[in-house]
Amino acid sequence: MPPVIAVHPAFKLNGLSFDSAEELLDFTVNLEQQGAAHEVSLSKFLQEWLNNDDFIVTTTSGSTGTPKAIRMPKSAMVYSARKTGEALNLGPETEALLCLSSDYIAGKMMCVRALTLGWHLHVVAPSMEALTEYDSEYDFVAMVPAQAMHSLAALDKVGTLLIGGGVVSTQLEEALQSVETAAYVSYGMTETVSHIALRRINGEQASAYYKALPEVTLSLDSRGCLVINAPGIAADPVITNDLVEFKDESQFKWLGRIDNVINSGGIKIYPEQIEAALEDQLDVPFFIAAEPDPVLGERVVLVVESPTSDGRASGVHKGLFDSLPKYSRPKKIYGVSKFRYTETGKIRRKEVLSLIESYPKKK
Repeated sequence: MPPVIAVHPAFKLNGLSFDSAEELLDFTVNLEQQGAAHEVSLSKFLQEWLNNDDFIVTTTSGSTGTPKAIRMPKSAMVYSARKTGEALNLGPETEALLCLSSDYIAGKMMCVRALTLGWHLHVVAPSMEALTEYDSEYDFVAMVPAQAMHSLAALDKVGTLLIGGGVVSTQLEEALQSVETAAYVSYGMTETVSHIALRRINGEQASAYYKALPEVTLSLDSRGCLVINAPGIAADPVITNDLVEFKDESQFKWLGRIDNVINSGGIKIYPEQIEAALEDQLDVPFFIAAEPDPVLGERVVLVVESPTSDGRASGVHKGLFDSLPKYSRPKKIYGVSKFRYTETGKIRRKEVLSLIESYPKKK
Protein backbone atom coordinates (compact mmCIF):
# COMPACT_ATOMS: atom_id res chain seq x y z
CA MET A 1 0.00 0.00 0.00
CA PRO A 2 1.44 3.43 -0.93
CA PRO A 3 2.16 5.88 1.88
CA VAL A 4 -0.54 8.33 2.84
CA ILE A 5 0.78 11.86 2.43
CA ALA A 6 -2.18 14.19 2.71
CA VAL A 7 -1.54 17.92 2.41
CA HIS A 8 -4.74 19.77 1.59
CA PRO A 9 -4.18 22.82 -0.64
CA ALA A 10 -5.94 25.04 1.92
CA PHE A 11 -3.68 23.90 4.79
CA LYS A 12 -1.75 26.61 6.62
CA LEU A 13 0.67 26.34 9.53
CA ASN A 14 0.96 29.49 11.62
CA GLY A 15 -0.13 31.51 8.59
CA LEU A 16 2.22 29.84 6.10
CA SER A 17 1.01 28.01 2.98
CA PHE A 18 2.84 25.17 1.24
CA ASP A 19 2.65 24.21 -2.43
CA SER A 20 3.71 20.62 -1.84
CA ALA A 21 4.53 18.00 0.77
CA GLU A 22 8.20 18.48 -0.13
CA GLU A 23 8.03 22.19 0.68
CA LEU A 24 6.40 21.44 4.03
CA LEU A 25 9.06 18.82 4.75
CA ASP A 26 11.83 21.33 4.08
CA PHE A 27 10.14 23.75 6.47
CA THR A 28 9.98 21.14 9.24
CA VAL A 29 13.73 20.47 8.97
CA ASN A 30 14.46 24.15 9.64
CA LEU A 31 11.85 24.24 12.40
CA GLU A 32 13.46 21.30 14.18
CA GLN A 33 16.79 23.13 14.20
CA GLN A 34 15.54 26.55 15.28
CA GLY A 35 12.17 26.12 16.96
CA ALA A 36 11.03 25.98 20.57
CA ALA A 37 10.49 22.62 22.27
CA HIS A 38 6.84 22.27 21.17
CA GLU A 39 7.81 23.21 17.60
CA VAL A 40 10.56 20.60 17.57
CA SER A 41 8.01 17.96 18.63
CA LEU A 42 5.69 19.12 15.86
CA SER A 43 8.45 19.05 13.24
CA LYS A 44 9.48 15.51 14.20
CA PHE A 45 5.92 14.27 13.84
CA LEU A 46 5.42 16.01 10.50
CA GLN A 47 8.64 14.46 9.20
CA GLU A 48 7.36 11.04 10.26
CA TRP A 49 4.00 11.79 8.65
CA LEU A 50 5.59 12.82 5.35
CA ASN A 51 8.04 9.91 5.08
CA ASN A 52 7.51 6.86 2.85
CA ASP A 53 6.16 4.57 5.58
CA ASP A 54 2.44 3.84 5.64
CA PHE A 55 2.38 4.00 9.45
CA ILE A 56 3.67 6.03 12.38
CA VAL A 57 4.93 4.70 15.70
CA THR A 58 3.24 6.06 18.81
CA THR A 59 2.80 4.94 22.41
CA THR A 60 -0.19 4.23 24.60
CA SER A 61 -0.80 6.53 27.57
CA GLY A 62 0.39 4.09 30.24
CA SER A 63 -2.44 5.03 32.60
CA THR A 64 -3.27 1.36 33.23
CA GLY A 65 0.16 -0.15 32.80
CA THR A 66 3.48 0.23 31.06
CA PRO A 67 3.25 2.42 27.92
CA LYS A 68 3.72 0.34 24.79
CA ALA A 69 4.73 1.31 21.28
CA ILE A 70 2.21 0.59 18.54
CA ARG A 71 2.20 1.00 14.77
CA MET A 72 -0.66 3.19 13.63
CA PRO A 73 -1.64 3.15 9.93
CA LYS A 74 -1.65 6.60 8.37
CA SER A 75 -4.78 5.61 6.45
CA ALA A 76 -6.61 5.07 9.76
CA MET A 77 -5.53 8.50 10.99
CA VAL A 78 -6.79 10.16 7.79
CA TYR A 79 -10.06 8.26 8.10
CA SER A 80 -10.48 9.39 11.73
CA ALA A 81 -9.70 12.99 10.77
CA ARG A 82 -12.40 12.99 8.10
CA LYS A 83 -14.99 11.52 10.44
CA THR A 84 -14.27 14.21 13.04
CA GLY A 85 -14.63 16.88 10.38
CA GLU A 86 -17.99 15.44 9.35
CA ALA A 87 -19.27 15.08 12.91
CA LEU A 88 -18.39 18.65 13.91
CA ASN A 89 -18.91 20.28 10.50
CA LEU A 90 -15.33 21.53 10.29
CA GLY A 91 -14.26 21.95 6.68
CA PRO A 92 -11.46 23.72 4.80
CA GLU A 93 -10.10 26.98 6.24
CA THR A 94 -11.21 26.11 9.78
CA GLU A 95 -9.13 28.22 12.18
CA ALA A 96 -7.79 25.66 14.67
CA LEU A 97 -5.50 25.91 17.69
CA LEU A 98 -2.99 23.20 18.53
CA CYS A 99 -2.18 23.58 22.23
CA LEU A 100 -1.50 19.89 22.95
CA SER A 101 1.84 18.12 22.72
CA SER A 102 2.60 16.60 19.33
CA ASP A 103 4.37 13.78 21.18
CA TYR A 104 1.00 12.14 21.89
CA ILE A 105 -1.92 11.00 19.78
CA ALA A 106 -4.25 13.92 20.56
CA GLY A 107 -1.72 16.46 19.32
CA LYS A 108 -0.72 14.32 16.35
CA MET A 109 -4.36 14.01 15.30
CA MET A 110 -4.85 17.78 15.40
CA CYS A 111 -2.04 18.00 12.83
CA VAL A 112 -3.53 15.24 10.69
CA ARG A 113 -6.97 16.87 10.72
CA ALA A 114 -5.45 20.15 9.61
CA LEU A 115 -3.39 18.51 6.85
CA THR A 116 -6.27 16.35 5.65
CA LEU A 117 -9.15 18.82 5.90
CA GLY A 118 -7.32 22.00 4.95
CA TRP A 119 -7.41 23.80 8.28
CA HIS A 120 -5.41 26.86 9.23
CA LEU A 121 -3.46 25.48 12.19
CA HIS A 122 -2.08 27.82 14.84
CA VAL A 123 0.53 26.14 17.04
CA VAL A 124 1.40 27.30 20.57
CA ALA A 125 3.12 25.73 23.56
CA PRO A 126 0.93 23.19 25.42
CA SER A 127 0.36 25.28 28.54
CA MET A 128 -2.51 26.45 30.72
CA GLU A 129 -2.17 29.90 29.12
CA ALA A 130 -2.49 28.59 25.56
CA LEU A 131 -5.79 30.37 24.96
CA THR A 132 -5.69 33.23 27.44
CA GLU A 133 -2.40 34.83 26.37
CA TYR A 134 -3.43 35.37 22.73
CA ASP A 135 -6.22 37.51 21.25
CA SER A 136 -6.90 35.30 18.22
CA GLU A 137 -10.27 33.66 17.65
CA TYR A 138 -10.62 30.02 16.63
CA ASP A 139 -13.29 27.82 15.10
CA PHE A 140 -11.94 24.71 16.84
CA VAL A 141 -9.74 24.01 19.86
CA ALA A 142 -8.91 20.71 21.59
CA MET A 143 -7.82 20.76 25.24
CA VAL A 144 -7.36 18.57 28.28
CA PRO A 145 -9.79 19.28 31.18
CA ALA A 146 -7.29 21.35 33.18
CA GLN A 147 -6.66 23.65 30.20
CA ALA A 148 -10.39 24.06 29.62
CA MET A 149 -11.02 24.95 33.27
CA HIS A 150 -8.23 27.53 33.19
CA SER A 151 -9.57 29.01 29.93
CA LEU A 152 -13.23 29.51 30.88
CA ALA A 153 -13.03 33.31 30.75
CA ALA A 154 -11.55 33.21 27.24
CA LEU A 155 -13.85 30.65 25.62
CA ASP A 156 -15.81 33.37 23.85
CA LYS A 157 -12.92 33.24 21.33
CA VAL A 158 -13.71 29.60 20.48
CA GLY A 159 -16.48 28.24 18.29
CA THR A 160 -16.15 24.53 19.15
CA LEU A 161 -14.21 23.07 22.08
CA LEU A 162 -13.23 19.40 22.28
CA ILE A 163 -12.12 18.14 25.70
CA GLY A 164 -10.24 14.86 26.07
CA GLY A 165 -7.42 13.13 27.88
CA GLY A 166 -9.16 12.95 31.26
CA VAL A 167 -12.46 12.92 33.12
CA VAL A 168 -14.50 16.14 32.91
CA SER A 169 -15.36 17.13 36.48
CA THR A 170 -18.83 18.13 37.60
CA GLN A 171 -17.46 21.61 38.28
CA LEU A 172 -16.14 22.04 34.73
CA GLU A 173 -19.30 20.64 33.17
CA GLU A 174 -21.45 23.05 35.18
CA ALA A 175 -19.20 26.00 34.28
CA LEU A 176 -19.50 25.21 30.57
CA GLN A 177 -23.28 25.60 30.72
CA SER A 178 -22.86 29.38 30.77
CA VAL A 179 -20.65 29.71 27.66
CA GLU A 180 -21.74 30.04 24.03
CA THR A 181 -18.96 27.76 22.83
CA ALA A 182 -20.18 24.35 21.65
CA ALA A 183 -18.35 22.07 24.10
CA TYR A 184 -17.83 18.35 23.55
CA VAL A 185 -16.02 15.66 25.51
CA SER A 186 -14.39 12.85 23.57
CA TYR A 187 -14.22 9.12 24.18
CA GLY A 188 -11.34 7.17 22.74
CA MET A 189 -7.82 5.92 23.24
CA THR A 190 -4.59 5.57 21.34
CA GLU A 191 -5.69 2.18 19.99
CA THR A 192 -8.76 3.81 18.35
CA VAL A 193 -6.74 6.67 16.79
CA SER A 194 -8.09 9.32 19.15
CA HIS A 195 -11.86 9.47 19.70
CA ILE A 196 -14.61 7.25 18.31
CA ALA A 197 -17.49 8.96 20.14
CA LEU A 198 -18.43 12.47 21.27
CA ARG A 199 -20.74 13.85 23.96
CA ARG A 200 -22.14 17.37 23.82
CA ILE A 201 -21.72 19.01 27.22
CA ASN A 202 -23.77 22.19 26.84
CA GLY A 203 -26.50 23.80 24.78
CA GLU A 204 -29.76 22.31 23.53
CA GLN A 205 -27.98 19.17 22.34
CA ALA A 206 -26.35 18.47 25.72
CA SER A 207 -26.51 14.81 26.73
CA ALA A 208 -25.25 12.39 29.35
CA TYR A 209 -24.52 9.92 26.54
CA TYR A 210 -21.67 9.64 24.08
CA LYS A 211 -22.65 9.21 20.43
CA ALA A 212 -20.48 7.06 18.20
CA LEU A 213 -19.02 8.55 15.05
CA PRO A 214 -20.43 7.32 11.72
CA GLU A 215 -19.49 3.74 10.76
CA VAL A 216 -18.54 2.85 14.35
CA THR A 217 -20.55 0.00 15.88
CA LEU A 218 -20.62 -0.83 19.58
CA SER A 219 -21.37 -3.87 21.72
CA LEU A 220 -20.72 -5.32 25.17
CA ASP A 221 -18.54 -8.26 26.12
CA SER A 222 -19.38 -10.79 28.84
CA ARG A 223 -18.02 -8.43 31.52
CA GLY A 224 -20.28 -5.57 30.45
CA CYS A 225 -17.35 -3.68 28.92
CA LEU A 226 -17.48 -1.75 25.67
CA VAL A 227 -16.32 -3.39 22.44
CA ILE A 228 -15.61 -1.07 19.52
CA ASN A 229 -15.87 -2.09 15.88
CA ALA A 230 -14.45 0.59 13.59
CA PRO A 231 -13.18 -1.04 10.37
CA GLY A 232 -11.78 2.22 9.02
CA ILE A 233 -9.67 2.66 12.14
CA ALA A 234 -8.81 -0.79 13.52
CA ALA A 235 -8.78 -4.10 11.66
CA ASP A 236 -9.97 -6.02 14.74
CA PRO A 237 -12.54 -5.13 17.42
CA VAL A 238 -11.08 -3.05 20.24
CA ILE A 239 -11.99 -4.61 23.60
CA THR A 240 -11.94 -2.02 26.37
CA ASN A 241 -12.07 -2.18 30.16
CA ASP A 242 -14.75 0.52 30.26
CA LEU A 243 -18.12 -0.31 31.79
CA VAL A 244 -20.92 1.46 29.93
CA GLU A 245 -24.69 1.74 29.83
CA PHE A 246 -26.37 1.82 26.42
CA LYS A 247 -29.16 4.20 25.47
CA ASP A 248 -29.36 2.71 21.98
CA GLU A 249 -26.98 0.97 19.61
CA SER A 250 -24.91 4.12 19.02
CA GLN A 251 -25.17 5.97 22.36
CA PHE A 252 -23.69 5.04 25.72
CA LYS A 253 -22.97 6.43 29.17
CA TRP A 254 -19.51 5.81 30.59
CA LEU A 255 -19.68 4.38 34.13
CA GLY A 256 -16.03 3.71 34.93
CA ARG A 257 -13.22 1.23 34.41
CA ILE A 258 -13.84 -2.36 35.43
CA ASP A 259 -10.40 -2.57 37.05
CA ASN A 260 -11.37 0.29 39.38
CA VAL A 261 -14.85 -0.93 40.40
CA ILE A 262 -15.34 -1.44 44.14
CA ASN A 263 -17.64 -4.24 45.33
CA SER A 264 -18.70 -3.22 48.83
CA GLY A 265 -21.30 -5.37 50.53
CA GLY A 266 -22.61 -6.51 47.15
CA ILE A 267 -22.97 -2.95 45.82
CA LYS A 268 -20.91 -1.96 42.79
CA ILE A 269 -19.35 1.46 43.31
CA TYR A 270 -17.68 3.41 40.50
CA PRO A 271 -14.75 5.48 41.83
CA GLU A 272 -14.85 7.87 38.87
CA GLN A 273 -18.38 8.95 39.80
CA ILE A 274 -17.35 9.72 43.39
CA GLU A 275 -14.32 11.62 42.11
CA ALA A 276 -16.51 13.77 39.87
CA ALA A 277 -18.73 14.60 42.86
CA LEU A 278 -15.74 15.62 45.02
CA GLU A 279 -13.76 17.45 42.34
CA ASP A 280 -14.83 20.96 43.30
CA GLN A 281 -14.43 20.33 47.04
CA LEU A 282 -10.78 19.28 47.14
CA ASP A 283 -7.95 21.54 46.00
CA VAL A 284 -5.33 18.78 46.03
CA PRO A 285 -4.89 15.82 43.65
CA PHE A 286 -6.85 12.77 44.83
CA PHE A 287 -8.52 9.56 43.77
CA ILE A 288 -10.93 6.97 45.13
CA ALA A 289 -9.81 3.37 45.66
CA ALA A 290 -10.67 0.21 47.58
CA GLU A 291 -9.10 -1.76 50.38
CA PRO A 292 -10.11 -5.11 51.91
CA ASP A 293 -12.84 -5.08 54.54
CA PRO A 294 -13.63 -8.15 56.71
CA VAL A 295 -17.37 -7.53 56.55
CA LEU A 296 -18.03 -5.72 53.25
CA GLY A 297 -15.36 -7.45 51.19
CA GLU A 298 -14.07 -4.08 50.02
CA ARG A 299 -14.48 -0.58 51.38
CA VAL A 300 -14.10 2.83 49.79
CA VAL A 301 -11.03 4.91 50.66
CA LEU A 302 -9.88 8.38 49.63
CA VAL A 303 -6.24 8.93 48.65
CA VAL A 304 -4.95 12.51 48.54
CA GLU A 305 -1.62 14.04 47.63
CA SER A 306 -0.53 15.48 50.96
CA PRO A 307 2.65 17.06 52.39
CA THR A 308 2.83 14.36 55.04
CA SER A 309 4.66 11.15 54.28
CA ASP A 310 3.30 8.82 56.94
CA GLY A 311 -0.12 8.07 55.54
CA ARG A 312 -1.93 10.98 57.20
CA ALA A 313 -3.96 13.30 54.98
CA SER A 314 -4.17 17.07 55.15
CA GLY A 315 -6.56 19.46 53.41
CA VAL A 316 -9.67 17.32 53.98
CA HIS A 317 -12.45 19.25 55.68
CA LYS A 318 -15.32 18.06 57.84
CA GLY A 319 -18.49 17.36 55.92
CA LEU A 320 -16.65 16.59 52.68
CA PHE A 321 -18.66 13.43 52.09
CA ASP A 322 -22.09 14.67 53.20
CA SER A 323 -23.42 14.86 49.64
CA LEU A 324 -22.47 11.26 48.86
CA PRO A 325 -24.71 8.21 49.38
CA LYS A 326 -23.69 6.42 52.57
CA TYR A 327 -22.36 3.35 50.74
CA SER A 328 -20.10 5.61 48.61
CA ARG A 329 -18.54 7.54 51.48
CA PRO A 330 -14.84 6.78 52.04
CA LYS A 331 -14.27 4.87 55.25
CA LYS A 332 -10.64 5.93 55.48
CA ILE A 333 -8.42 8.70 54.12
CA TYR A 334 -4.78 8.23 53.15
CA GLY A 335 -2.18 10.88 52.35
CA VAL A 336 0.76 10.34 50.01
CA SER A 337 3.49 12.97 49.87
CA LYS A 338 3.71 12.89 46.08
CA PHE A 339 1.65 10.97 43.53
CA ARG A 340 3.26 9.22 40.60
CA TYR A 341 2.01 10.25 37.17
CA THR A 342 2.19 9.08 33.57
CA GLU A 343 3.84 11.33 30.99
CA THR A 344 0.36 12.55 30.02
CA GLY A 345 -0.45 13.58 33.58
CA LYS A 346 -2.66 10.70 34.70
CA ILE A 347 -2.23 9.28 38.20
CA ARG A 348 -0.58 5.86 38.36
CA ARG A 349 -3.11 4.51 40.83
CA LYS A 350 -1.59 1.08 41.36
CA GLU A 351 1.84 2.51 42.12
CA VAL A 352 0.41 5.00 44.60
CA LEU A 353 -1.60 2.28 46.33
CA SER A 354 1.53 0.14 46.63
CA LEU A 355 3.15 3.00 48.55
CA ILE A 356 0.22 3.04 50.97
CA GLU A 357 0.56 -0.70 51.54
CA SER A 358 4.15 -0.12 52.65
CA TYR A 359 3.12 2.27 55.45
CA PRO A 360 3.34 0.90 59.01
CA LYS A 361 -0.03 -0.46 60.09
CA LYS A 362 -1.56 1.22 63.11
CA LYS A 363 -2.63 -1.17 65.84
